[in-house]
Amino acid sequence: MEDDSEPEQSSWAYLPDVCLRHVFHRLDDRDRSRAALVCKKWSCTMDSGSLWRCRTITFYGQPSRAHTLEFQSALWYTKKFGSYLRHLEIKLSNPYNTPFIKKFQVIMRGLLSHLGKCNTHLVSLSIKYLELDCLIWKNVVRAQFIKNLTAFLKRMSNQLDYLDLKGARITLEEGCELLNSLSSLTNRSFISEINIEDFFSLHLSVYSSALFHQTMSKFHRLTILTFNYNCISDELLDILREHSSHSLCTLNIKCHIHDPHGQVVSGTSWANLVKKAPKLNVNFFFERVMKHDHLARILLVEIPVRSISLRSCYFSDPDWTMRPTLTNLLPAYWHGLQKLTLELNNDHELLDNELLQLILSCKRLLFLKVWAFLSVSFMERLLQNRAERKCILTTIKVRIYTAQDDSTEEERLLADIYRKFKYLIDSELNYFVITYPMV
Repeated sequence: MEDDSEPEQSSWAYLPDVCLRHVFHRLDDRDRSRAALVCKKWSCTMDSGSLWRCRTITFYGQPSRAHTLEFQSALWYTKKFGSYLRHLEIKLSNPYNTPFIKKFQVIMRGLLSHLGKCNTHLVSLSIKYLELDCLIWKNVVRAQFIKNLTAFLKRMSNQLDYLDLKGARITLEEGCELLNSLSSLTNRSFISEINIEDFFSLHLSVYSSALFHQTMSKFHRLTILTFNYNCISDELLDILREHSSHSLCTLNIKCHIHDPHGQVVSGTSWANLVKKAPKLNVNFFFERVMKHDHLARILLVEIPVRSISLRSCYFSDPDWTMRPTLTNLLPAYWHGLQKLTLELNNDHELLDNELLQLILSCKRLLFLKVWAFLSVSFMERLLQNRAERKCILTTIKVRIYTAQDDSTEEERLLADIYRKFKYLIDSELNYFVITYPMV
């Protein structure tokens, strides 16, 4: 006897559309394309605009076969569903020669031209580490790329809300041309977040440029600005106060040893900005700028500092001492400092007492990362104070440098300290402490 009943369908056939889209969200392009072949419903899900709002395209300098397929797929789908795109990230992985850069420029020209014609929703664009000052960027290719990017930013200027061009390493004139393209239609830009850290080439005194000040005066709704200290001047702070104080919340400032940082910026300019922008927080990132007189010129008491990162990397300078910074400069931010990162090669001085006193004086300090020559007993003292609620740290990440090949004894002591405070560490702390030989 024949069975005329319908074959029983899988429970997947009854999965609500919203749930099915969530499943597709978790798949890469290859798996999505395969899933779209299952049935008509799944094929329609593939065309859902919500799946294609965020895209990352990685250009690999020396791609494997898998990377080549990944890149081709990402580019194809970005073009096919470009009208839905809201967030686009372009990555360069190990660009290594001029032909690769030429190919990158040609592909980007086509992609930006296509998106410029079909997309009206893009709100964020990230193209980091272009390093346009490298020799592999020939002048003609470089000029064409900047021209294409400038034209694209002009088209998107009314809708773009976030732009990240970190590491572009561009000339002052070219950089200002790119930034000006964001305000070309109305002579004003209402973009809220810009990352121009390492945007300009090394050694440029951007702070003295009238062209840069004129460019920055066109931004009228900045919320987060990430840039280098070689851009800071009284004029820039006044521009931010005049045009963006009602919205400005965060300044992320990087100061690198190779960037000019000897300009004089008055505390009054900072105070005036803070008065008009009461929500403002400032995060400083210092790379090999460690000497007290250099830092004292920058870290003024009027600045509402929330985070400080001081990194000497592995460089050692016998004329440099960290103690005055810990005892004289940083305590000025006791009321607002929430995050402190110190990566120091301080083999010529012990800082246990000074560092502990600083931590205890900063009443809002939540995050501590220290790579330095310290005694193991420092950790016991710190945890004891944390157990007694004399500080409110929630994250402690410490790498204790040691000049000895054998750190067995230090590791044993750290294990004893961990056991002693295990109840506290397991319940309240993000805790990671190791010893690290520096020989």
